Amino acid sequence: MKEKPTPLRDEDWMPLTEHLGELRKRIIYCLIVFVLGLVGGLFGAQPVFDYLVDAAPVDNLDLHAFSPWDAIGLYMKFAILISFIVAIPFAMFQLWAFVRPGLGKKEQRATLQFVPWALIMFLIGLAFSYFVVFPMAFLFTEKITFNLGLEQTYGVTQYFSFLFNILLPISLLFELPLVILFLSRIGILNPQMLRKMRKVAWFILILIGVMVTPPDFISDILVAVPLVLLYEVSVLLSRMAYGKRMKAREEKDLDETD
Repeated sequence: MKEKPTPLRDEDWMPLTEHLGELRKRIIYCLIVFVLGLVGGLFGAQPVFDYLVDAAPVDNLDLHAFSPWDAIGLYMKFAILISFIVAIPFAMFQLWAFVRPGLGKKEQRATLQFVPWALIMFLIGLAFSYFVVFPMAFLFTEKITFNLGLEQTYGVTQYFSFLFNILLPISLLFELPLVILFLSRIGILNPQMLRKMRKVAWFILILIGVMVTPPDFISDILVAVPLVLLYEVSVLLSRMAYGKRMKAREEKDLDETD
């Protein structure tokens, strides 16, 4: 059965210019919150930095600044990361507010629940990438350094760039089930589309897992398998959301015929 579009109320109809204006307003709100988070992140950068340099695997190493701008650049990187974490749930709420007029009452309540989960999933991805993926990647590079007989002298900018290049992509990938579930609830995606894209999605996720980990089979498996499982969970959640949407649509059609 082909899904019917959600009927809009008369007051929900907008011309294209108003839609673009509404989208522009939501984006501006997100940018304002991001900038405010950036300012707050500058104050929170120091304790986060202190925690990370006192934790393994860098607790026994000395980090060096090779440029007068290293410390300033590091402050900005930490501020951006903190601001990003703060802005994620707000951006999800703005996305929900933008599509809300096209949703039914039940769909509005159901999709609003995704807002806190956006932050939760990002933090889970952050923990997984920091406590599982990053130690493996650093240990591999450390072994190569010792095998070549080189002395470990790390620049603070290079170390944290290496860290953030692992943390951010994986943390964002943990948002995948939530994004797919949200798009399924509002009717943009369905399980059939996701099943057709499975091979391509698996290839991309495995490729990402190989790129961010050392080139050994065990490390690749430890990262690639959770990413693939995230996609399969996304397909399952999409099937559930799509089924609920179709059931609600059928019940509404029956009520209208009565």
